[in-house]
Amino acid sequence: MSDSSTPLRIIPLGGVGEIGKNMYVFEYGDDIVVVDCGLMFPDEEMFGIDLVIADVTYLRENREKVKAFLITHAHEDHVGGLPYILPYFPDVPVYASTLARGLLGIKIKEHKLHSNPLLPLDPGDMLHIGPFRVEPFRISHSIPDAMGMALHTPVGTVVTTGDFKFDHTPIDGKRSDFAVLSKFGEEGVICLLSDSTRAENPGYTLSERTVGETFREIMEPLDGRVIVATFASNINRIQQVIDAAAEFDRKVAVIGRSMEQNFRIATDLGYLKFAPGQIVAKDQIGSVQKIVVATTGAQGEPMAGLARMANRDHRFVEIQPGDTVIVSASPIPGNEEYVARTIDNLFKAGANVFYHTVKHAHVSGHASQEELKLMLGLTRPKYFIPIHGEFRMLVQHGRLAVETGVLPENVFIIENGQAIEFYADGSARRAAPVASGYVLVDGLSVGDVGEVVLRDRKALASDGMFIVVVTVDKQTGRVLARPEIVTRGFVHGNERDPLMEGAIERMMAAIEGQGDRTNEVGLLKSRIKDEISRYLYEQTRRRPLVFPVVVEV
Repeated sequence: MSDSSTPLRIIPLGGVGEIGKNMYVFEYGDDIVVVDCGLMFPDEEMFGIDLVIADVTYLRENREKVKAFLITHAHEDHVGGLPYILPYFPDVPVYASTLARGLLGIKIKEHKLHSNPLLPLDPGDMLHIGPFRVEPFRISHSIPDAMGMALHTPVGTVVTTGDFKFDHTPIDGKRSDFAVLSKFGEEGVICLLSDSTRAENPGYTLSERTVGETFREIMEPLDGRVIVATFASNINRIQQVIDAAAEFDRKVAVIGRSMEQNFRIATDLGYLKFAPGQIVAKDQIGSVQKIVVATTGAQGEPMAGLARMANRDHRFVEIQPGDTVIVSASPIPGNEEYVARTIDNLFKAGANVFYHTVKHAHVSGHASQEELKLMLGLTRPKYFIPIHGEFRMLVQHGRLAVETGVLPENVFIIENGQAIEFYADGSARRAAPVASGYVLVDGLSVGDVGEVVLRDRKALASDGMFIVVVTVDKQTGRVLARPEIVTRGFVHGNERDPLMEGAIERMMAAIEGQGDRTNEVGLLKSRIKDEISRYLYEQTRRRPLVFPVVVEV
């Protein structure tokens, strides 16, 4: 099975050169394990797209080799792709920590994925899958139970950090496992894959505990209601909201589908602790004056709790003068406009708002430069692959690795699909890339919307559409009636408009210029499309999508 000529192949299918859709393939001989399976939210160019997942063509081509999905933590950019990708891999187990299994259980039920067993994998366990010995270890992040993983293989040990920071005062008291990291370093790490999100930020990332201090500082002088918006998955942040509220004798209500769901699971599993009677139902909010409402919508999502409250469209909470709102998140790149709009609306409704540029009611869950160097120093890898970051972040992280002693030629800054092979003699090289890219999810369709459809949507959004309906005699190809024109998103004009008149004239000349071949419908459509496109560009300098419809009678 294993011999010195078989390489370990590491292939990122998502998560390098971008933040999102993390998915890392580890392949040795006839066995593949996949670490994480995330999604990414679409950018503004992806019209009508709901979310983006990784292209798993390579895994589908090697389906019989795929033995397990290993999950580091339950954030959407690490698990959100599972409902769309698992159906291609029936019976392949998913291993995850206690909280991640709780949160994934809901996803699996919603999407009716009953053939993939969901199995426990917690820090300190040891899991054998073919030639891989998987050793998960505890790491701090903005969700409890986050893990990194060591994969002990026939060519050496690879460590992947997952998302991490070194928080010395974590809310749940569970610190990152420095001892196991330094043990890996002592025994020898052939390659480290490490989180690059904050590779551009000097110093250290603040402890999560500082957020609780900010909450208390804001709440202490207040008499009115307090509304805190944060990520539904940030269980430690919700715990701090509960603790700060308890200090000032305030009740707590939780609003928003995903937050209510996560709150219930985290409470059942013992990750959230509060006094009996402190939590009130959302329909009681109106009757309690000293209350803190925890809600979703910190990213300004139009349908989430906070935006609906700001727009007076929420069933249980309407923002009133005297309310205080704490936006406990910084905007994800691309969401700045939504967040700003929501904050403006909250101020208009009379609330006092504390947000990222006014008060530090949020800290990142990702390591800054000094912590990244510490991770490199503890594990002392021979080779280094920065992951989980846009390309400039990967480059900066690579520079940090060189500063800590990794040879410059041993730093692999790669893109999705690029395979790196590691051999038993300690050598490593870039191998041929595999298929990678975006798969777009639009409603119930996965992958049906491709580049061509997106390009058309973009053209429709920027220049509109121009439909021409022509009725012709089936035998002779002669035009029987005045052509009709329908436009959407181009110009609002009737058929007597000079632009429309000109288009009809140009089209009639083109049809007559066809001579005897007018009854070939394909040719006729092509001629009409070319002539009208040219005419409209000459007249308006715009390129609407032109759709000729030829009706034969």
